[in-house]
Amino acid sequence: MGLLALGTPLAWPEAKAKADQVRSWGIEQLLAIWDKAKGKERDALLWGDEVEYLVVAYDDDHKKVRLSLRQADILEALARDEELQKKGGCVPEVQEVQRDDATPVFHPEFGRFMLESTPGKPWGIGFKDLLDVERNMKLRRVIAKDHMEPNEYPITLTTFPRLGTPDDYMTPYYPFSGEKLRSQFLPDEIANPHIRFPTLAANIRSRRGRKVEVNVPIFKDENTPSPWKDPTVNYDLHEWPEDDDVRNGAVKDDYVYMDGMAFGMGSCCLQITFQAKNIREGRILYDQLSPLGPILLALTAATPIYKGFLVDTDVRWNQISRAVDDRTAEELGEKPLRDNRWRIPKSRYASNSTYISEDPRLRKEYMDPDLILDEKVKNRLIDGGMDDLLATHFAHLFIRDPIVIFAEDLEELDLSKTDHFENLQSTNWQHMRFKPPPPSNAIGWRVEFRSMEIQVTDFENAAFSVFIVLITRAILSFDLNFYLPIPRTTENMEAAHARDAIHEQKFYFRKDPFSYRSSRSGSASQSGTTTPNNISRPATPVGPVEDEYALMTIDEIVNGQADGFPGLIPLVESYLNSVNVDVETRCELARYIDLIRKRASGQLWTGAKWMRHFVRSHPEYKNDSVVSEKICYDLVKAAETITKEEGKRSSIGREMFKNK
Repeated sequence: MGLLALGTPLAWPEAKAKADQVRSWGIEQLLAIWDKAKGKERDALLWGDEVEYLVVAYDDDHKKVRLSLRQADILEALARDEELQKKGGCVPEVQEVQRDDATPVFHPEFGRFMLESTPGKPWGIGFKDLLDVERNMKLRRVIAKDHMEPNEYPITLTTFPRLGTPDDYMTPYYPFSGEKLRSQFLPDEIANPHIRFPTLAANIRSRRGRKVEVNVPIFKDENTPSPWKDPTVNYDLHEWPEDDDVRNGAVKDDYVYMDGMAFGMGSCCLQITFQAKNIREGRILYDQLSPLGPILLALTAATPIYKGFLVDTDVRWNQISRAVDDRTAEELGEKPLRDNRWRIPKSRYASNSTYISEDPRLRKEYMDPDLILDEKVKNRLIDGGMDDLLATHFAHLFIRDPIVIFAEDLEELDLSKTDHFENLQSTNWQHMRFKPPPPSNAIGWRVEFRSMEIQVTDFENAAFSVFIVLITRAILSFDLNFYLPIPRTTENMEAAHARDAIHEQKFYFRKDPFSYRSSRSGSASQSGTTTPNNISRPATPVGPVEDEYALMTIDEIVNGQADGFPGLIPLVESYLNSVNVDVETRCELARYIDLIRKRASGQLWTGAKWMRHFVRSHPEYKNDSVVSEKICYDLVKAAETITKEEGKRSSIGREMFKNK
């Protein structure tokens, strides 16, 4: 998450009045970056991973597990550790990144019960780095645990199964319905106390004109009532004006209802950021990885429980989307436009709506026909020298209002900074993010892959991290073409939410990923990038776009079809065959590839399937969709055991690893 600025935050009415100024200054900062960095070149790809943890506290005497709200204490303990300081530091304020043995770094997150960890320095593309990722992730968990209380543990579950239940699911305990979130189920203290976070939550609610509304379909088991009505909702609460929401239709039959930002931003995920060698390569990766987002979301599914109930979805994405959705009734299409400029089809946390690569294979038919953009912003960017595609991308992001504005930042425009640009850029949470270089920094153009769910074990998180890195190498080496019409990717994101989507859903995907050039020669380098001797541009595609893609299972997309799409894993293996990889390294990489191959085929379970099975097999479960305190305790304990054993020494979780 990086360093958090301090200042005097503006409440929404004041922030709204300054939104145009922040947008305008943000565009000027972007143009300053563009002018300085558009020709920036790097020698090789660098990349990094972000792993997020829930900090849980066990009460073994009472068989209860709670969220620990001690994020600040843990980060302080890490910062004060003299041994870690000697090794380069373990929090951003004291980190020394020049060291070859840089210590992993820990960062705050939205939830006061969360930690984020990153490697101490970026990974390179060398295969030694790929094989160090799992060890480094294990080290991070050990370091984090060593700076916690004896009864605490850093667990990598996407959500805490009983976040928002009426009981004391957190320690220390705070009463619900505070001024910022105004939630029936969450205290304001659930969020990081840094002023940015409560202001973000309060201003999203204020801009929207009501609380956020998150409804997730209940999983209907044998004894689940029909219609099912959320028993945790209090219809008689009258503390805040927004308490009327539940009396005005916010709660739906057969849906679990949630009303606060922490139900989304309190979720953990696995994110990978790539630094490209130049802007052209970054734009290629942004486009070509975009259609893969829903596929990796389904493969990493790990979120079948919300607020103490089994739900009928398996992933987190839409819940986060709704938990930060600041659109007004007009922007949602519920009322005619009067005070707002557009009807906006998607939340600011959503799947991508743009392609940005200047690739002749990019057809206009692939673009989002419902794309909303700010023409004034686009024209200013084009006047500043930016091309139409990239200007369209940023003009789309800038249709949003800045949510958190600090009064001190409005005194003077500083083109050596990016605060106003990042105000908009960083609060557009799409499944891919294109990141310009920071000013006065050696960092290059970056692309962030954001759709994956966090996995229970470091082995799994390393496997998916390494796999997506190898896919990028294959894309660049073989000039692969995964272009798909953006509306199909949007539909795929919805399909990924289905229970057991790997087996039950099909996804749109391109049938032929290969480009056909009149002449091209070259060889894949260690960086994975092919450098042709005679570059020839691929021909612009012709024919109906609908003929270019088909519905496929996850197994077919990952492992390939007999007479169709070759499969992501065979493409990765072809890349590995084309570079100099020793046998030992290849065998180590095969462990990760095998996990993904078997998960895609259904031989190994997703985390979501295992959790659902664990709950439904628990002796206390009454086949009524309820995940009780005892079931939650046993589930989190089992996840900790799986984290340590990875299915090797006990039967717990073997369905996820039995063939490892």
